[in-house]
Amino acid sequence: QVQLVESGGGLVQAGDSLRLSCAASGPSSINYALAWFRQAPGKEREFVAVIGKRGIARYYADSVKGRFTISRDKAKNTVYLQMDSLQPEDTAVYICAAAGAAAVPEPMKYDYWGQGIQVTVSS
Repeated sequence: QVQLVESGGGLVQAGDSLRLSCAASGPSSINYALAWFRQAPGKEREFVAVIGKRGIARYYADSVKGRFTISRDKAKNTVYLQMDSLQPEDTAVYICAAAGAAAVPEPMKYDYWGQGIQVTVSS
């Protein structure tokens, strides 16, 4: 069992930066790839970024590539999402997820999900 708790969301203006954190707990959580998804009102859940269990493999959605950076602190068992140059279209609930398989973008491959945290970007 893996528990995921997100923090760091909030309301910012276009062009600002924000860093999300997701603390993972559970005896095997260090062996999971950790990812961020997001879901805007009326839209499907969308892959944002993922980092492999060793912190080496990293993949991003085209929509955030070059603006968002995913990283992982093994000692704290926490994954971060640094979001720069935020735009109103980035407004969504951001959700942390853990996959026992490889670092992949498909939501169906993820075994555990956090509650999500709101990020709102005003224009």
